[in-house]
Formats: sequence, structure tokens, C-alpha cells
Amino acid sequence: MESNNNRNRHLFKRYMAQASNMDSFIVDVEKAEGVFLWDKEGKKYIDFIASICVNNVGHRNPAVMEALQEQMRQYLHVMVYGEFIQQPQLDLAQALCQELPGRLQKIFLLNSGSEAMDGAIKLARLSNHRGGIVSFRNSYHGSSMGAMSALGNDPIRQRFDPLLPGHRLLDYNKMESLELIDKQTSCVIAEVVQSGGGMLEADTAWLRRLRERCTETGALLVFDEIQSGFGRTGKLFAFEHYGVEPDILCIAKGMGGGMPIGAFVASEELMELLNGEHPLMGHASTFGGHPLSCAAALASLNIVKQPRFLSEVEAKGQRIRKHLSEIPQVETVHGKGLFLAAHFANEELAARIQERCMARGFICFWLLFNHQALALTPPLTITEEEIDYGMTLFKAAVQEAAQSLG
Repeated sequence: MESNNNRNRHLFKRYMAQASNMDSFIVDVEKAEGVFLWDKEGKKYIDFIASICVNNVGHRNPAVMEALQEQMRQYLHVMVYGEFIQQPQLDLAQALCQELPGRLQKIFLLNSGSEAMDGAIKLARLSNHRGGIVSFRNSYHGSSMGAMSALGNDPIRQRFDPLLPGHRLLDYNKMESLELIDKQTSCVIAEVVQSGGGMLEADTAWLRRLRERCTETGALLVFDEIQSGFGRTGKLFAFEHYGVEPDILCIAKGMGGGMPIGAFVASEELMELLNGEHPLMGHASTFGGHPLSCAAALASLNIVKQPRFLSEVEAKGQRIRKHLSEIPQVETVHGKGLFLAAHFANEELAARIQERCMARGFICFWLLFNHQALALTPPLTITEEEIDYGMTLFKAAVQEAAQSLG
């Protein structure tokens, strides 16, 4: 008789449209708690990707669950975002802006990172009335038609042409490429730590010159911290490592403690451009800033703000790096805090390691544009003991994969 697990896999493939064809990665989830998941056959997995940096404070964090339950007793969705005062939205916006530096003091709440990126592009165009968009090779900023226009991979992006016109793709961390930013450029979109390329850290001098070049040309600098934000790198936001501030900040994923939410943040002056005579002149979202998501996001932010939390993230990242240094097949490690990638000699080895990890109950993930690397981004709440347990599984998986390839 076919097991329930196999039956669900069949039904999943029959009825659910899939974003990828990774059969080995399908887990029929029964429950999740902290850094662990269990499938419906009782197999236990340790989650070293945190749902692609969504569950920064762990699965079903008690503080997040309590905030959700409390808000559910009050109200759910009551009106299109921005029309009614909803306390969870206001509390989150105020708390977040108090943590942000400089002129980043007004927030537009949405449902996802893609929506945030679309809003940032629109805001830039309202600001300078230009059409040019600059982004960097091997970058990913979302899957909506606007965000896809800035995708850092020409062959993939061109499959969906025509997208937004005027896009220019530059080389990441290459100083000379910045001179191609000009007075036709509306905005420059950059990741401070480039996830799809293998958690590549921005060079400090390059990032500072990028800021200068945008100021010189009047282009708006947009930082994509959709994955790296909310403590992932050991700072609340990765740009704080560099002392470089954007004009617009895009956030999502780890913001919501497991709930869907996104936002872009800018100055009050810039955000006023969204207020036009027509109610849809700037940006709109029916479910943006959903009360449940905002309550969860505030609870998540309060956890990350706890004393020593971020310094512990850095220490935990160093602990993982120490384990990785003991694996001969790991050629380099990139990233900051718990936003890491282990790089291997070739794609075949990395793919085999990922398969063996899943078989052993260790969830890691591949990188969009660097298939020789595997992402290691566990929940920020992971303990030292859980790190050691997980990395023991990872080491064994690497050894098995290497032996299978001779």
C-alpha cells in the first residue's frame, strides 16, 4: 500500500504549481518548532535555511505566537492599507523607525519583498522622473514584473521581455563599473551581501563609492535587505556594517517571524511623493500591513533588539565557520553572521552534498546563481548545541558525497 507521504507527494505534484523541480527537496511537513521540522512519517530535520531567512526567530517562536493570538482576539483585516488607523501597523512602524538611522523614518507596509521592490522603483521614478534602473550581476530582487526587471541574470530576465525598459546590469564590487551610473539612472538597486552569488560581501570602498556616485548623479540608492535584514548578519541591517545609508531600504522575509510581510522605508520627503490627487497615484496594497503580520513582526523585532542578541548571532556564525574549516572539501566561506555560504569545487559535489544532507535530516539550500555553494542560514535563535548537532550531520553528508564521487 502506498504510504501517506508518497501519496501526498503525488497529489502535491498533481495539483500544486511548483517554482522548481527539486523532488529530493520535498518534505511533507507535519510540524515545526524552533530549529526543527518533522515530516508526516516522523523524520526529524534541523532547519539550516530558516525558510530562506524567514524564520529568523525560529519556527513558532512563543513570543510571536502570543502576539498572533492576542491580535486575533481584536481584529483581522479591516480596511485597505493606509485608510484606517490600525494599532499593530502603527506600533511596528514607530518601533522600526526608532531603530533606523538618518532619514529612513517613514515606512510603507506590504506583503512581500517583491512588492517592496516595486514600490521602491516607483518611488524613485516619482522622485527624479527618470527611467533607468541599475542592478548587479547575480542579484535577485523578486519575481514580480517590476522586480524581475532588475534581475541580475540576462538569460532568465530576457525570457519575460518586455519588462521595464532602461535596465543596465553592472559588475558587483567592480569600482570602474560605477561610472556607468549616469543622469538617466533613476535608481541603483544593490544587496549589501549578495545572496544569489554566494553570500558575497560588498567591498567597503566600493559600497562607499556607490553611495557617492548616486549622490553625484541624482540616482536613488536602494538597498535590498529582504534576506539580510532583521539581525541576520549580526547587525539589525547589513548596511550598518559599512556606515553607508541608502535612500530607500527594502525589507521582508525575517521581518515577520514567519508571517508574510514586506516594506520599503525612505525619508518623509520622499514618501510624500506617494500622496497624489488620485488615491492610486503612488502605491497601494489591499492586504499590506495585515494586523497579524504586523503583530508578529513587532514581536520578532523585540526579540532581535534584546541585549546581546546580535553579538550572539556573530558568535554563532563564527562557530559554524569553525566547523566548516574542519571540512577539507569546503574551499571558501562567505557571508556575515548567520548569513553564510560554503563554497565547493564544483556544482556536482554541491548538489550531491545537498541530497545527502536531506537524507540525513539537515536542510540546507542551493544559491540561485552560484551552484557550487550551499547556503547556511539557520534561525538566529539556534543554540550552540544545535549548531554542533547540525554541523555533525553536515560533515557526514559532505564525506558521503565526496566518497560517492570518488
